Amino acid sequence: MFDTVLIANRGEIAVRIIRTLRAMGIRSVAVYSDADADARHVREADVAVRIGPAAARDSYLSVERIVAAALDTGAQAVHPGYGFLAENTAFALACERAGLVFVGPPAAAIDAMGDKIRAKLTVQAAGVPVVPGRTEAGMTDADLVAAVEEIGYPVLLKPSAGGGGKGMRRVDAAADLVESIASARREARGAFGDDTLLVERFVTEPRHIEIQVLADAHGNVLHLGERECSLQRRHQKIIEEAPSLFLDEAKRAEVGAHAVEAARAVGYVGAGTVEFIADGRTGELSFMEMNTRLQVEHPVTELVTGLDLVEWQIRVAAGEPLDLTQDEVTLTGHAVEARVYAEDPARNFLPTGGQVLALREPSDVVRVDSGLLVGSTVGSDYDPMLAKYVAYGRTRDEALRRLRAALADTVLLGVTTNIPFLRALLADEDVVAGRLDTGLVERRLDDLVSEDVPDEVLAAAGLERLLSLTPNGSDADPWELPGGWRVGEPAWTTWRIETQGRPSTEVRVRGVAERAQVRVGDGESVAASVARQGDQLVVRYDGRVRRYATAKRAGNGDTVLWLGAEGRTWALTETEFLAGAAHQAEGAGGPVTSPMPGTVLVVKAAQDEHVTAGQPLFVVEAMKMEHTVTAPIDGVLSEVRVQAGQQVALDQTLAVVVPHKE
Repeated sequence: MFDTVLIANRGEIAVRIIRTLRAMGIRSVAVYSDADADARHVREADVAVRIGPAAARDSYLSVERIVAAALDTGAQAVHPGYGFLAENTAFALACERAGLVFVGPPAAAIDAMGDKIRAKLTVQAAGVPVVPGRTEAGMTDADLVAAVEEIGYPVLLKPSAGGGGKGMRRVDAAADLVESIASARREARGAFGDDTLLVERFVTEPRHIEIQVLADAHGNVLHLGERECSLQRRHQKIIEEAPSLFLDEAKRAEVGAHAVEAARAVGYVGAGTVEFIADGRTGELSFMEMNTRLQVEHPVTELVTGLDLVEWQIRVAAGEPLDLTQDEVTLTGHAVEARVYAEDPARNFLPTGGQVLALREPSDVVRVDSGLLVGSTVGSDYDPMLAKYVAYGRTRDEALRRLRAALADTVLLGVTTNIPFLRALLADEDVVAGRLDTGLVERRLDDLVSEDVPDEVLAAAGLERLLSLTPNGSDADPWELPGGWRVGEPAWTTWRIETQGRPSTEVRVRGVAERAQVRVGDGESVAASVARQGDQLVVRYDGRVRRYATAKRAGNGDTVLWLGAEGRTWALTETEFLAGAAHQAEGAGGPVTSPMPGTVLVVKAAQDEHVTAGQPLFVVEAMKMEHTVTAPIDGVLSEVRVQAGQQVALDQTLAVVVPHKE
């Protein structure tokens, strides 16, 4: 067995691997970029080595630096986690040449399954059913167009060299095909350095079913049952569960056998996942791809099988044989995982960022795999996944209920996340009933995303300001309150509060913390009180008592107050409103802003060009994800403030569209 293992990754997966290494008595070595100098995985590892600046290409994707760090720290093995170099053939070979054990499959297996075209041909030869389509290598744009004409719409364009939904495009009509091919190639080239595409028939009621396999170097290959991963956004998973309601015992044995044959076909060793697309109408399952690494969603399999997959990866890499047979693999109970992302579902799941100002994770209720600490900075250099919450129950209903409760109990302030969306999705009637398919999230999105900011939240923000001005409650000197007193009654102090999802609102407060009145906008005056209990703000408003987690951040001359309750968070910008002050409305015209921090890839229109509402103007990329920015109105592009290759911030103005003069 190894004495020291280096983890060539970061975030929650690095922390999770450290946990198993510690339990096995193995010394752990973390690597980090400048952006992660104070990260949780750095703090928890036995040793940590700096490998470069924030850019992944100069740190976590640097084969040379990671191998050097392993050799310098006396590591005998390298665990790649997932993402970054986990499925990189060159990295596996570099480890081998340096005398390091790569905790993963042989380089030949990575190479065979890393190319979707070769993978489909390989498993098809082994008798595994595949999705109909065209998988020839080196297909030109014209070849792809011809292939689509043969297959018929709808189709799915997929990069041959990658996964995670990056570069994937569904095409429903001929008018969209040429642009979709160009966009898919561009994103695939940026994400994987290879723009080779294949095309498949799109299954209209698809379910995503994957089989966990485990193989040793002695010829033993097992499957550990399935996971259902049909709840996705942008072709990326957000909720996973095991087992799936879609499979009975006979179907589980059949598809499990196919997965084992796929693994045997490439001489697989270690933990891997064979992914299938299931037709919800016919029940037919077809091979999609094989992920030659640990999956993000591996904890649900661990909870229902009782096996530690990271431990078995390490044991197999050290040459140990599997000590169980297929008949001994049993699935008990049910597990459901939710991925917590730094993203805004109301903005089509675009990445967000910020600093974690307050954090409470429900580790006493569910399993939490997290890389977060208070003070952690979430930037745009890496994938936006922050943590995973995994609930186990005797039944599926029990697991879902526990997971919803855990999300409601979470406090994560300073970064906008998808937690409220996850709660809504897990309560959806079709999700609860198990009627799943990969298009469900898109169909339900408007119902699952709420930007509404209740009056009571705005009132809480105003009351928090009052409390900060009268920390001793009724003992405060009323003459020192903003606005002072009028004869016979206190004056109103007015705050202008801005938050996403609601226009700037005036909140008026008067009195003291124990006996206050609040008016939100043009509403009626409401009796209220406010107090602090530990790290919570306790607000009584209109006869209802609610507790909020709070945190503040100063910036741009204003104070941003974060409030959190029942899994929801609100970022409220507060400025004192001075009587008679001029508040200019936005000037005529339409500012075009960046929906996320990232890089401008393409500028599609020139200054002084006439544009129409909805016309594409820019393509912005962050974390290998593209977003097209369109004109908000008909008009003239009076200003273009950025150029291709430029870094931009969230909500930075890219251009200004001026309406046509009548």
